[in-house]
Amino acid sequence: MNPARRVLLEPAYLLYQRDFRDSSRIVECYGRDHGRVCLFAKGVRRSGSSLAALLQPFVPLLLSWSGPGDGGTLTAAEPAGSPLALPRSALMSGFYLNELILKLLAREDPHPGIYESYAQALAGLAAPDGESRALRLFEKQLLEALGLGLDYAREAGSGEPVRPGAYYHVRAERGVVRAAAEPDPATDYRGCDLLSLAAEELADAASLAAAKRLLRAALDGPLEGRELTTRAVARAVRAGRAPAGATDATGTADRAGKEGS
Repeated sequence: MNPARRVLLEPAYLLYQRDFRDSSRIVECYGRDHGRVCLFAKGVRRSGSSLAALLQPFVPLLLSWSGPGDGGTLTAAEPAGSPLALPRSALMSGFYLNELILKLLAREDPHPGIYESYAQALAGLAAPDGESRALRLFEKQLLEALGLGLDYAREAGSGEPVRPGAYYHVRAERGVVRAAAEPDPATDYRGCDLLSLAAEELADAASLAAAKRLLRAALDGPLEGRELTTRAVARAVRAGRAPAGATDATGTADRAGKEGS
């Protein structure tokens, strides 16, 4: 990577930041054309810094930096649109999206489609009753970007169309397989719910619940057993306690929603 490289006005979102030395911060960002980058925001914590107010999660930004995308220096930032005000109940879901990107996408591996999916997911989180659907669609699209997407509309092997009234197993290594004559609704999936996920409709509670169960299991593979801090925080908040170290992963310890768990 050329250490003298300069990147100008990259559309990006801030995913995470932490203090560095006396007046700076390390910021993890996700750019449309450069993917996930880690930058040094020097002097941003000094009084009067113009960058401090801009470097917030869920705000569309135009970032400029010099040097490599892993350890370069942030030189400028400006808004790329109106800030998106997520409702308090959806904030943890937003941090959940950020954590998925941080844990599952490699540095400087651009996925412009995922950048757009992320922007659409944030808009869904901000919409009334849009939270669950926004999360499921982002999870599905992220798995597809990782090469782990499945065809939920056809049976594996035979290619036969999935039947709305039938039940199916879903296996990460195989795909969709017709269930036995007496399916188990706790582990199998209705064909109509699989078709809804394939078409990215998810217009009712049943299909959303099935998609959440299916996609959560699908994400366990690429996560390789790593715990998502946002899930732990959401569970703790529902139980009336805040876990130690919550701010390390989310940037906040007291603004938890329900869907990221």
